[in-house]
Amino acid sequence: MISNRELSTRRRIVFCEHIAFVSQIEPKNVNDALNDSNWIVAMQDELNQFTRNDVWFLVPKIDDINIIGTKWVFRNKMDEDGNIVRNKARLVAKGYNQEEGIDFDETYAPVARLEAVRLLLACACMCNFKLHQMDVKSAFLNGFLNEEVYVSQPPGFDDHLYPNHVFKLKKTLYGLKQALIQWYERLSNFVLSKGYARGTMDKTLFIRKHENDVILVQVYVDDIIFVSNNNTLCEEFVVAIQREFEMSMMGELTYFLGLQVKQLKHETFLNQSKYCFNLLKKFKMEDCKEDATPIATNYLMDADEASQPVDSTQYRGLIGSLLYLITSRP
Repeated sequence: MISNRELSTRRRIVFCEHIAFVSQIEPKNVNDALNDSNWIVAMQDELNQFTRNDVWFLVPKIDDINIIGTKWVFRNKMDEDGNIVRNKARLVAKGYNQEEGIDFDETYAPVARLEAVRLLLACACMCNFKLHQMDVKSAFLNGFLNEEVYVSQPPGFDDHLYPNHVFKLKKTLYGLKQALIQWYERLSNFVLSKGYARGTMDKTLFIRKHENDVILVQVYVDDIIFVSNNNTLCEEFVVAIQREFEMSMMGELTYFLGLQVKQLKHETFLNQSKYCFNLLKKFKMEDCKEDATPIATNYLMDADEASQPVDSTQYRGLIGSLLYLITSRP
């Protein structure tokens, strides 16, 4: 029998071995990233994904066409314990430069409501079913475009033979206004072609019945969770969707939309400690003292003309994160 001390030591060894292959710092711009070999690998992996999905091709720049800029977004991916496990570099389009009727038309796409996700968790718990999760790699790169869209070459990765060329897109790119609806259309058409029916109230829920068995598939952008009373239906779904799309992980549901999920035999435990910790870290409040009432309720506040103005973008981000924390809590 392995003792807790031995298990803890093994986890530390695995963590120390892995930490050497990922950067612990998120670069603020592409110049910082190009000075870190780990982030260069992450950016090259993203561009390799573009090649595999046949996203674009290089063409000479044409006068009088709208060229949409591109930028890199850098994020450290963490596991459920808060350890950095992967450096993710994503190339996104500057969608605010798009022109309606030229670069895009329809932008609306259905998104699963949190109430629907909680209901699915409750049903799985009551029926003693295990929820599983899949994550589509670079989901938006799978959506087909109906419009002609041109983007600039990725910063730091200009073609040395054709530095003035631009890319013409075959498929959507993160940041484009129509990216979500095109991805949803591609995914939903594929799932429906496999004999599933779309939910009448929730358009992101797909159901397939086979005799006395049923499988439920819930889609939230590029995250897919599914549950069935028959493992064969789950296996068939996994095989089918992995043939069509490149998936990054598959297993029991452990983390979804900021909720940590622990599925036991007759119980399901939910908590948001990881989301709360990331929130404190993001807004640099890890060392702040906790207080039940941070400010007196009858305190009258006057305009402070002498202090530095508040960053409105950061303030809105903080308020939005707190609102999501409240609405998503069990």
